[in-house]
Amino acid sequence: MNSNPLSDALAMRATASAFDAHRGKLPVPGGPHRSPDSVAVARQISELGKMITDLGDEVLFRATDQDREVHTARVITSFAATVRPAGEAAAALGAVAHQLSFLDQTEHLRDQPDARDAREAAVRVMDDVLGTAEVALREAADSLHAASATVSPPSVRLQAARSRSTTAAPAPGPLPPAGALAAAAPQDRIARSR
Repeated sequence: MNSNPLSDALAMRATASAFDAHRGKLPVPGGPHRSPDSVAVARQISELGKMITDLGDEVLFRATDQDREVHTARVITSFAATVRPAGEAAAALGAVAHQLSFLDQTEHLRDQPDARDAREAAVRVMDDVLGTAEVALREAADSLHAASATVSPPSVRLQAARSRSTTAAPAPGPLPPAGALAAAAPQDRIARSR
């Protein structure tokens, strides 16, 4: 595998997109389409575990490369730093799986007051840890997207388009006084709106 700024940036963007996709698949307690399901949560934990392994492989591949390029240290740092939020998301989903298992085991006790309180607490825990997973996955994706831009800056065409779009529009002038706007409006329009 050849490591160059463009291929490294593309690898980081692809990984960031995968984290975004995982965030989109997070269960939503009480949601009609994405309510927490033990199998789906376990599958997502497994997929995140594979992504963590892939992050480690990306770091290892570049760390053992004898012909490192100047940008390689930034790529290694970015992939390595993403392991932490990916692990936090996987751990949060592990807590969701634990709470789902508890709810399943206590289903037959749901009408008893003590069990009802414990079951409600389990749902609150799931809400909290799913929020943690969402934040962690967003952090992982955002950091990789940002890092990819530093490794492989935008193309010359994109830079030119950006410079044209920011300088082509004239700067807005001062706003006229509020009374001047009302005076400038046609009188028949004002009368119709009343």
